[in-house]
Amino acid sequence: MVWKKTPAEGKNPGAPAADEKMAERMAALMARYCGGDIAAFHELYAALAPRILGYLTGLAGDRATAEDLLQQTFMKLHEARPAYVRGANPVPWLYTIAHRTCLDEIRRRKRARVRISSDGNLPYEPSVDITGVANPQAAVDEAAIASGLAALASLPTTLRQAVLLTKIHGHSSAQAATIAGTTAGAIKVRAHRGYLALRRKLAGPGAESPAAVGTP
Repeated sequence: MVWKKTPAEGKNPGAPAADEKMAERMAALMARYCGGDIAAFHELYAALAPRILGYLTGLAGDRATAEDLLQQTFMKLHEARPAYVRGANPVPWLYTIAHRTCLDEIRRRKRARVRISSDGNLPYEPSVDITGVANPQAAVDEAAIASGLAALASLPTTLRQAVLLTKIHGHSSAQAATIAGTTAGAIKVRAHRGYLALRRKLAGPGAESPAAVGTP
């Protein structure tokens, strides 16, 4: 399986402008939502739920759990509306809520590994590719996706979080650090180590060096 780069990793001059427009649109929707506009909430949910669900699925490793956590995340967003700063991009804030909600669930279950589903197969997110792109092409090999998620799940939790936030979901190191509650430097180190470990795992058993997988 080839681990594809996200748009955030490539050199796309138009990406910053597109990201800025996206942030402005989400901020406008959030402001309307805080003002009581229910239609704005539905637009916000439609735009962000697939991304948040993909992140939660990668972090929790269980589609059913991720769906429950997604609902909890948006419920918490609803409850936290009074704390929202008008004009701010709500996307990193929503990721932070989702991140903490998932970690609380992991701690509650006293586990931090992907579990096998009831049918004995590794779960995967059908609407979000391993690259973090919503609605992947039908030609993507489902076995390759499952293999990628299995490799991702085998990483230590901190490395997995860093890879998900930066390499897959395209957050900057600063944004990822805010979401994960750590420093940008730590995120960079974790993401780099995690990415290298994934490449070795996906290349085959002989290419992996366990000593290289550590946490800062």
